[in-house]
Amino acid sequence: MRHRIVSPILTLLTALLMVACEFSASTANIKSATLARDEAGTQPTSTFEPDETFYLIIDLANAPDDTTVKAVWYAVDVGSVAPLNTLIDEASLTSGSGILTFNLSPDGAWAPGTYKVDLVLNDEPNQTLDILVNGEVAQVQPEPTATSTPTELPTAEATAVTEISTTLEDVRRATIRIQAEGSFMDPEFGQMTNAAGQGSGFLIDPAGIAVTNNHVVTGSAFLQVYVEGEDEPRNAKILGVSECSDLAVIDVEGEGFPALQWREGDIPAGLDIYVGGFPFFGNEEFTLTRGIVSKARTSGETNWASVDSVLEIDAVVNPGNSGGPLVDSDGRVVGINYAASADTDQYFSISRDEALPIIEQLRAGNDVNSVGINGQAVSDGESIFGIWVASVQSGSPADRAGVEAGDILTKMEGLVLATDGTMSAYCDILRGRDMTDTMSIEVLRLTDGTLLAGQLNGDPLAIIETFTTGGEDSTGSDSGVGYSEFAIIQDDTGALQVSVPVEWSDVDGAAWTLEGEDVGPGLKAAPDIDAYFDTWTTPGVFFGASPSLRQTYTFATFLDQFDMSGSCTYDGRTDYSDALYTGAYDSYSNCGGEGSRFIILAAEPLAQNAIMLLQIQLVTEADDAALDQILNSFVYVGP
Repeated sequence: MRHRIVSPILTLLTALLMVACEFSASTANIKSATLARDEAGTQPTSTFEPDETFYLIIDLANAPDDTTVKAVWYAVDVGSVAPLNTLIDEASLTSGSGILTFNLSPDGAWAPGTYKVDLVLNDEPNQTLDILVNGEVAQVQPEPTATSTPTELPTAEATAVTEISTTLEDVRRATIRIQAEGSFMDPEFGQMTNAAGQGSGFLIDPAGIAVTNNHVVTGSAFLQVYVEGEDEPRNAKILGVSECSDLAVIDVEGEGFPALQWREGDIPAGLDIYVGGFPFFGNEEFTLTRGIVSKARTSGETNWASVDSVLEIDAVVNPGNSGGPLVDSDGRVVGINYAASADTDQYFSISRDEALPIIEQLRAGNDVNSVGINGQAVSDGESIFGIWVASVQSGSPADRAGVEAGDILTKMEGLVLATDGTMSAYCDILRGRDMTDTMSIEVLRLTDGTLLAGQLNGDPLAIIETFTTGGEDSTGSDSGVGYSEFAIIQDDTGALQVSVPVEWSDVDGAAWTLEGEDVGPGLKAAPDIDAYFDTWTTPGVFFGASPSLRQTYTFATFLDQFDMSGSCTYDGRTDYSDALYTGAYDSYSNCGGEGSRFIILAAEPLAQNAIMLLQIQLVTEADDAALDQILNSFVYVGP
């Protein structure tokens, strides 16, 4: 039995996404380090009040049991209260892989100012997290003298510290939190309706012009922007986007905003920088992370963009920082936060020099190297390569050509796309043409197993070949026993999704009940659901998922609860796994003496937080294609 088509795509995506790129069997690493107001880490922040405890939550990965992590806390600049970079405390924990928690409480109250915590992994420096305690920093008073000599001016060092505090506060005021809501087709979870995401941006004009990443706003139905000091969001509209450069310019409703300026001069390796933004979904606290420019120019090829020049930095860029400003110690912008490879401690920002010419075009209302696709490079590692289309901009060249969410753009101008796992070839083609030029494309549509060809700004897409999941003509044999088409169905809550033959038109999305109690979402489909349950001559499927049953059973012990051997011949148990789920299935044949087959699959997500059950009845050879389609498409989004 073959696994779902989407599984190898997801496996490759996991490898290509610049979060968790490599795994070592022998080297411990800090997968993430987060400051928070609470021990559970549900309130991540780097800004604290004077009476709050600093909590540091570390996700230690790939670590033997004798791995040592040390946290060293400093008061960096608290004015006259203590000298610069005063050591406050240090603590060590020895552990294997898992979550480690450090905390540091004030003796009375923290002095307002800046602090930091250095992390040391197995006696090697690992990373630094910066902390800001709110309040007015105590000023250094000039020492009295016995003569009339004028009081010395503050040293250059002291002056710089005060200026940094002021200008970094300006960065806080000009950095915005963006929530985007829309619907799109995800390669992992399928159709996502009214899904919300969060990113960052920053104002560059008092009139409300702001910069962010394309991937923060693209595909959204509307944007809500939160400005410093305001409880209610403001509306914003997209002025222009660049798919390939991962940049967007938006216009925030209103005027009179604080705005950031761009750094002038070189951006050399070793330059002190700060990452600003709102990391993690739901976080409302502005954060700053300090570091340096590690490399002034490096490749920006990823599976979602193709940026010619990016800065590599050692300051942490967390999810949600995307689109926020990268600034120097004077609060001037040197880049736009872009990507992270947390396992290798590599973080990237789109360089000022790369961004500025594009931003000028975007704020004028012109899209740059964009045909209306919100996409990412995918592959099954064998024969499928292309650009996964998550959503399509209404009225764009892609929309007019008939490209749909869930398509894979496999060829453009005769060139196979994404063979290296990046958007490079796709973007090279776009950069060599005007967006009004006619460009040939080929599209693989997994939802109905068709290959289509057409043109952007030319002939619309038309089917040139039809497949089943097994690669054969979907019309089946000459006897006409094949299914004509497949459709995606959902349960009543939207938590379950699966693709079934359109002939299985009797669909029930009511809850899954056991012994009269609801145990989770449920979904049934068949030509006739009653006949599916009451006879062996009607094909169909039941799909259910239950977090509560997982508290009692593993997938194996739950599968043991089902025994169809009284009516069918038991053919054995087979392990099942794909990129999302692990489980097993029992196979039965000649059920009821009718020659029908019955498959019972029990599985659990990788998080082991639910039991999923699939029961599939197969009556004719055509149902083999239905079985493949079901295993290719079943998804549980929850709990």
